[in-house]
Amino acid sequence: MMPRTMIKPALLALALAAAALPAAHAQSKKELAAKVVALQMPAVDAMAAGIARDTAGRLMDAAGQALGGVPEDKREALGKQVQADVKAFYDDIVVRLHDSGVKNAPLVLGPMLEEKFTEDELKQIAVWLESPAAKKFQQMGGEMQSQLSRKLVEDTKPAVEPKLKTLEQTLQKRFAQFAPAGAASAPGTAASAAKPAAPAKKK
Repeated sequence: MMPRTMIKPALLALALAAAALPAAHAQSKKELAAKVVALQMPAVDAMAAGIARDTAGRLMDAAGQALGGVPEDKREALGKQVQADVKAFYDDIVVRLHDSGVKNAPLVLGPMLEEKFTEDELKQIAVWLESPAAKKFQQMGGEMQSQLSRKLVEDTKPAVEPKLKTLEQTLQKRFAQFAPAGAASAPGTAASAAKPAAPAKKK
């Protein structure tokens, strides 16, 4: 039997251990959430690169339209300069977006995971994300998104292009009424303004 003098200290130790359990549980859940966030960083990087790529793409589209108003003999050289400028812009913002993802993913996603998932669920998610199948799936994520995006563009191009041309013509007319006589067409509509609005007349 345990000596009486040891009973009270033993009970005190058990009580302290029991009181510490909630804190240990919370810390364990916090660590699991942080682990899940860390395992999701490749997806965060892919998202950051996608934002940078889409932004640069919109700049190139606008620049390409504006190049329609540049004399033909100057177009190629200016186009190369624009491409270099946009690439430098992309290279800069993709790094900034990556750094922002590293900083903000734990702050934004961590608390959400802790709130919405139990400790057991977080363990299951972490096990899945560490599995070879999950890693292979994540590696294919960019390729799958790229191929699907390409297919969507190809599929909708016949319907979207006429609407885009009509919109460009409409915007060109709206800007034209404010432009001084002899002024250049508004950026982004110069290419469309240079040719007849055949598709719009058919409506």
